[in-house]
Amino acid sequence: MTALDLSSPVAVVGTGTMGQGIAQVALVAGHPVRLYDAVDGRAGEAADAIGARLDRLVQKDRLTGAERDAARARLTSAESLDALADCALVVEAVVERLDVKQELFRALEDVVGDDCLLATNTSSLSVTAVGGALRVPGRFVGLHFFNPAPLLPLVEVVSGFATDPASATRAYETARAWGKTPVTCADTPGFVVNRVARPFYAEALAVHELRAADPATIDAVLRESGGFRMGAFELTDLIGQDVNESVTHSVWQAFFQDVRFTPSLAQRRLVESGRLGRKSGQGWYDYRDGAERPGPHTAPPAEAPAYVVVEGDLGPAAELVGLIREAGVEVRPEDGYGAGRIVLPDGGTLCLTDGELPGSEDLVHFDLALDYRAATRIALSASEGVRPGLLSGATGLFQALGKEVSVVGDVPGMIVARTVARIIDLAFDAVARGVAGPEDVDTAMRLGVNYPLGPFEWNRRLGDTWARDLLSHIHEWEPSGRCAPSLALHRHAAAADAREGIPS
Repeated sequence: MTALDLSSPVAVVGTGTMGQGIAQVALVAGHPVRLYDAVDGRAGEAADAIGARLDRLVQKDRLTGAERDAARARLTSAESLDALADCALVVEAVVERLDVKQELFRALEDVVGDDCLLATNTSSLSVTAVGGALRVPGRFVGLHFFNPAPLLPLVEVVSGFATDPASATRAYETARAWGKTPVTCADTPGFVVNRVARPFYAEALAVHELRAADPATIDAVLRESGGFRMGAFELTDLIGQDVNESVTHSVWQAFFQDVRFTPSLAQRRLVESGRLGRKSGQGWYDYRDGAERPGPHTAPPAEAPAYVVVEGDLGPAAELVGLIREAGVEVRPEDGYGAGRIVLPDGGTLCLTDGELPGSEDLVHFDLALDYRAATRIALSASEGVRPGLLSGATGLFQALGKEVSVVGDVPGMIVARTVARIIDLAFDAVARGVAGPEDVDTAMRLGVNYPLGPFEWNRRLGDTWARDLLSHIHEWEPSGRCAPSLALHRHAAAADAREGIPS
């Protein structure tokens, strides 16, 4: 099954921001495109707006004047659904209400031919439910574009329970012919991206609700240590707190209130107060004229130790050994058992967080980093009873490496580590349940939400048992089940243990 021929008309129903974006993608790819909106005059306004964007593409040398003129000639607005009768594909981008979408597609079936591919751009509703009332449900598929559709490459091609494989393949090949990067997935709450991405928001909110760190500090650690393009609080402000919370709530409800997807009370209060983010002027941050954005908590300068003792293998943090030497701090290696650790001259110990609480006056945890050399900030955590001077020594060591240091409360798994571990866990669970394959999951998370690595790439870098062990420890301290490792992750880690001859 191949992509739709470029001579085949494509229709977009619903001409808001997303509908216009999808229409522009199909138009620039070379299709005749028809716009329809139930509100009189809205389709014509959308056509004008798309024309203006084509002008800007010419100004940026991304289209020639001739290509723009040809595209404009292929773009028309439709006065009624009847004008869509000969379309080969109709993509819906109307309000996220099941009854509205079902009514629309029933009406479309009375107009288009039985070979017309029907697609919904829903991000939160069941594709199976939307297409369930159709006379020919096999030609119905989800085509979930990401906003802004002309710029973001990812398209989730979602097969409902009744979708014919040939229809899904044609939708996939068409999206690819349009210059997009499609991934295939089953019809499950949140599909791939909105399902696997929930911990990115949830863990930041959990750390904040536990008063371990403020939003600015959590965001800085996620960006500057975790390698994420934006922190969770600034990203939800950009998305809209109401939109992000609605998706979280929808996924939670669709999974029958699975504790792993529980919404945040702090975010609910923000929405109730009308602080929706950038669009309302206030969210986690204040965007009003003259407002100053708070900076992250950063520790004051401290003296670096003259030497450190490195016992055992630091695992994912092994790169620190070379960085410490390069900073002029003597490294004295020693054999050790279990997880590696860095020992300061006064006997205090630094360890990569393992999901346990520090729990000792002589222990400081440091957070996971995507790349310890490139990281510009490191988070440290210690118990309230930590020995005086130990945090200062730990801070001085990382400052000697050129890092800013943020000291956060003693939350199991800290910030980056617990976030990455939970993303890995949900990815393994999704694959085990047939939602998508590992490669498609990694592609979806890199392109859909700009993660620095896909979950399975993270897992290969950190080790096959790392996420299970860290989440198991967090679960011991927070036994709600929210952070408990999935069966799929347990199986994967147990297989790795067996390869190493470690009893389960």
